[in-house]
Amino acid sequence: MKIISVGGSIVIPKTGFDIPFLKKFRNLILKHVKKGEKFILVIGGGATARQYQEAGKGVIKMTNEELDWIGIHCTILNAQFVKHLFKNYSYKDVVTDPRFKIKTNKPIIIASGWKPGCSTDKDAVLLAKAYGAKELINLSNIEYVYDKDPNKYKTAKKIEEIDWKTFRRDIVGYKWEAGANKPFDPIASREAQKLGLKVKILKGTDLSQVERSLKGEKFKGTVIA
Repeated sequence: MKIISVGGSIVIPKTGFDIPFLKKFRNLILKHVKKGEKFILVIGGGATARQYQEAGKGVIKMTNEELDWIGIHCTILNAQFVKHLFKNYSYKDVVTDPRFKIKTNKPIIIASGWKPGCSTDKDAVLLAKAYGAKELINLSNIEYVYDKDPNKYKTAKKIEEIDWKTFRRDIVGYKWEAGANKPFDPIASREAQKLGLKVKILKGTDLSQVERSLKGEKFKGTVIA
C-alpha cells in the first residue's frame, strides 16, 4: 500500500483548477493501479482552507480548534472531489478516521482530515501506521525543503536528506498552528519519527518526479528519515 499525502494546493491551486494536470495525475495513479499497486491518497485543504480561515478570523476572534474544523471541512470537500475523479477504482466513502484499516477490494482509498490539532500530514502518518507502510510520499507545492524560507532569503539552501531530529528542531519546530504552511506538520513529524517512517517531500505538479518517487528511484526532493 502506497500512502500519498496530496497537498490541497496540488488539487486546487490559488489560480483555480488545472484540468490538464488533474487528468495526468489521475492517469499516473491508474497506470500504477493497473500494475497491481494500491494507494491511499490523503487530501489536504491547501489555499482553500486558508482562505476560509482568514475570512473567519477577519469577522470574529476564532479559536485554533474552530479554525482547524474549518480546515478539516475543506479537506473533506477536496477529498470528495478526488474520490469522484477515480470513480469505480475508489472506495465508496472518504475516510475521516485514519486509525483503522479499511476492508475493501478497491485499489484506491481517499482520506481527508480527521480532528483538530494537526493537519492531514498526521492523518497520512497514522494511515501508514495502520497499514504497516514504511514510507510516505508528500506531494507539495515546493520542490525541496529549505533551511530557511527561499522566498525571503537568497542564501536559503535546499535539503536533499535530513534526519527527523534535525528537521523538527531546525525546520518545523514542535508546535501546531491552524493554517500554518510548513513542509510537514510538526505533530506529524513527531509521530513519523516515533514510527521510523521515511517521508519523501517533492513538488506534486512535477509528475515525472512523482513517477520516480513511486518507483523508488532518485528524485528531485527531500527525504526525511
